[in-house]
Amino acid sequence: MADKEKGKKIIPPKVPRPNYQMWVILALVAVILGISWLNRSGELVEIQSSRFEDMVEARDIKRIVLIKNEEMVEITLKPEALQNAKYKQEIEKSSPLGIKPNGPHFKYKIGSIDKFYEQYETIVKNIPREQKIDLQVEDRQDYTNMFFNIGFLVLLVFGFWMLMRRMTGGGGPGGQIFNIGKSKAALFDAENKVRITFADVAGLEEAKEEVKEIVDFLKTPQKFTKLGGKIPKGALLVGPPGTGKTLLAKAVAGEAGVPFFSLSGSDFVEMFVGVGAARVRDLFKQAKEKAPCIVFIDEIDAIGRSRGRGQMPGANDERENTLNSLLVEMDGFATDSGVIILAATNRPDVLDSALMRPGRFDRQISIDKPDISGREQIFKVHLKPIKLSKDVDVKKLAAQTPGFAGAEIANVCNEAALIAARRDKSEVDMQDFQDAVDRVIGGLEKKTKIISPEEKRIVAYHEAGHAVAGWFLEHADPLVKVSIVPRGVAALGYAQYLPKEQFLYQTEQLLDEMSMTFGGRAAEDIVFGKISTGALSDLERTTKMAYSMVTVYGMNNAIGNLSFYDSKQSDYTFNKPYSEATAEKIDIEAKKIIDIAYERTKKLLIDHREHLEIIAKELLEKEILFQSDLERLIGKRPFAHQTTYEKFTNAKTPELKTAEPSTNGSVVEPKSEEPTKEATAEVAPDKV
Repeated sequence: MADKEKGKKIIPPKVPRPNYQMWVILALVAVILGISWLNRSGELVEIQSSRFEDMVEARDIKRIVLIKNEEMVEITLKPEALQNAKYKQEIEKSSPLGIKPNGPHFKYKIGSIDKFYEQYETIVKNIPREQKIDLQVEDRQDYTNMFFNIGFLVLLVFGFWMLMRRMTGGGGPGGQIFNIGKSKAALFDAENKVRITFADVAGLEEAKEEVKEIVDFLKTPQKFTKLGGKIPKGALLVGPPGTGKTLLAKAVAGEAGVPFFSLSGSDFVEMFVGVGAARVRDLFKQAKEKAPCIVFIDEIDAIGRSRGRGQMPGANDERENTLNSLLVEMDGFATDSGVIILAATNRPDVLDSALMRPGRFDRQISIDKPDISGREQIFKVHLKPIKLSKDVDVKKLAAQTPGFAGAEIANVCNEAALIAARRDKSEVDMQDFQDAVDRVIGGLEKKTKIISPEEKRIVAYHEAGHAVAGWFLEHADPLVKVSIVPRGVAALGYAQYLPKEQFLYQTEQLLDEMSMTFGGRAAEDIVFGKISTGALSDLERTTKMAYSMVTVYGMNNAIGNLSFYDSKQSDYTFNKPYSEATAEKIDIEAKKIIDIAYERTKKLLIDHREHLEIIAKELLEKEILFQSDLERLIGKRPFAHQTTYEKFTNAKTPELKTAEPSTNGSVVEPKSEEPTKEATAEVAPDKV
């Protein structure tokens, strides 16, 4: 390990470049303002003709300077006159820096030079020769004002240059008004190579095989073209959020060793007309220059939605123009150009059919949530940097996280490390991972939440009802964990089950699932003779299941083998695909299924009332029970087949402490493995 670390190239962190332009602008503004202030501080007090004559008669003037080109006279007072209060106050007001003894101190705007000479001769003819005022005549250029004006001009030009530089993309984000039609794709090539490889992608073996062929096409195209095959033009990665679509595309870039353009579908969207189409053309122009290369468009549904959907008649849709340009560019490649398009979306149902056809996206690679073996591989990848205890069993973790995507598994591993660090542990053990699973799915444990003893008793019997019903129903998912510890926003208790890794459900299985879900409400009715609002999520789930059986899966004899589900329905559907009479019949049949399931559950709990009391009392004492506790309290399940947990881990229960109340978090029942099971296998936490 040490040798490998020595061989690694240490890349120093990038130091942010100082913004010299901003400092130059600030310095220039400071200089101009300083000169302006100094110039203003030296302004002279302007007087009128009568005041000038009074100064001359009072013998206060020492020197007069006539500025011919400005038709102005500057007056300098004698030192003794400067001590006069009236002069002193006027000069100090106009000059914050103080009185300049050498002057000038006042100015006098003359009408014309000739008239001033006449006035001067008139007022000085009575003054003795030895007291005559010195008169100087000169032409003067005001360099201060000239510099002031030039400075502002320089500042204006410099600011305009900076604005243009930012707009053309040289000044960082925020501009590009002149380069607005340029593509925003990030280029990864030999200099900044993507370092993710297929070894970093786990649980997607079939998808990796598909994209590995794309890498082979780019590396050795002759291997396929010599047999008459053509390089595929594009591959569309489809799957739920968090399953690793973007990660797989990065691995393709890292393995292929060719230029890789990465951008999002929203990068084509702009407020200006025609910008999206221009960016598409620029993107493919750059790609042709860098061929062979890969172009990856993430979240392509931002621009690839079906055309004409929800559009007003006669309206112009900029997104459609962008899509049209994309369709033309994708279908215009030569087969040997070596440019392959990868795209990812979790909403393939909204994409335009022209975009999905072969010739544009030749392959559609489905990336689903991983099964138990895939989850085990993903756990192994994310557990590499974590210091693990010896008791951590990856198979058990994979078995206890059904329905988890890769992103959720990564979050579980990270949360477990944080929990262990919070507890000052040197290693992350199995208990930390259990708490992390609880934290990720169930929410934060409410340690300070005050629950009355009566409410706690209701929650205990509610959860015990779920546990007993699931234990004695053959097709129901067996209990793994039950808790009455408050968790999440409004969950006062929860029961965690381990669904089977299956894709098809029979009618008996769905009916058993509904009966198990009614266990909490039925237990409250039997024990207290009253019901509470704690069965909200249970009722929501059973209602969806019942209506799905009737309207989606054709599992009702009265309605028959009909399905009113349209997988390709538009966003705006105002008409039901059946009549009002059929709708009334659907409501009747769905309620009949629910009533039968509830009465069945109620009868089951009455027959096992003793087991219900045992589990409820144990919950009130310990707060958390596991599958092993149920076997100890009420015996093994009366069915021959193993539970899913036992089958995949060769163990009966998680190796966790069960003898004392635990503060670990609660877990809501895991999400379903497949989208088709959403209405039948997903359970939310019991809420009050």
